[in-house]
Amino acid sequence: MDERPKRRYVSDVRRENAEATRLRIAEAARGLMLERGYAATTMADVAKASGVVVQTLYTSCPGGKPGLAKLVWDVTLAGDAQAVPQSARPHVQAILAEPDPGRKLAVFAEMALTIYERVGPVHRVLRAAAAADAGLAGVLADTERQRLVGSRGPAEHLAAVGALRAGLTAERAADHIYTLTSIEVFERLTEVCGWSVRECRDWLARTLSQTLLEPAGGHPVDACLSLAEGSPDSRPPSMP
Repeated sequence: MDERPKRRYVSDVRRENAEATRLRIAEAARGLMLERGYAATTMADVAKASGVVVQTLYTSCPGGKPGLAKLVWDVTLAGDAQAVPQSARPHVQAILAEPDPGRKLAVFAEMALTIYERVGPVHRVLRAAAAADAGLAGVLADTERQRLVGSRGPAEHLAAVGALRAGLTAERAADHIYTLTSIEVFERLTEVCGWSVRECRDWLARTLSQTLLEPAGGHPVDACLSLAEGSPDSRPPSMP
């Protein structure tokens, strides 16, 4: 009798159980951090809220409390605890499959704003505590480096399909994407300028297209915003 299917089943069950545990821990920690702040949230509190022993917490979050913050960030960013890279997720696959470059960036902008709505509150809490916690500051620095690396994917894809404007390298395009999709930009647009999430989405789609794509007929972004109504003008955000 072939034991391989049984072993795969056991392995799948273990993986699913581990993912469920990580998700439970991340959700409990996120709730406590948003309610109390990072510094006031203890590992013991998170263990109790998630129904695990403290040792399980340290096993699931290598690095102690900064590791727990990293887990909260990763799960909030992805929307789940599955070990699936962003590049393999359905929304990214939809962007890759879209033939029109302007529409690619419209879908990308939609994804970016959806992620911002999830991670924005967590980022504010962690950012406020990072000045007094070197380990947490390191976690946030790592997430920024990862975000810059992640920006190379869409930039290189646009270069591969011949969509980048003349003279713009994939590396510089990635820098533009990284900067335009920063949480700080969205915070200023929504909290200082008073824009809605929908207005931010439309501005981001328009600005990415104007910055990255080769103009077509003098109107590089009109088509990619056909899904939106009442879009704001394309002025850049006013930075304090």
